[in-house]
Amino acid sequence: MADDGPKNDDEATGGGKGALGELVKAESMIQLAIALPAGCVIGWLVGSWLDRHFHQSWISIAGILLGALAGFVQIFRTASRYLKNDRS
Repeated sequence: MADDGPKNDDEATGGGKGALGELVKAESMIQLAIALPAGCVIGWLVGSWLDRHFHQSWISIAGILLGALAGFVQIFRTASRYLKNDRS
């Protein structure tokens, strides 16, 4: 009979015990390492564009802070999802 695909949700999402599951875990760890710096850089770029547009000098600092906050939120969301999947 033909293979009907993954037998459970763990295999379908890559949370299984194979090489694919390990790659998904590695991708989550890389995502954790990139989230904060990427948020800060994107916030700084948007803030400096707004600084030039509105002739201000403080918006880029606010952009960096908002980007850092967004990076931390992404880190916590990814870590909690990883920990939740690790327990089951």
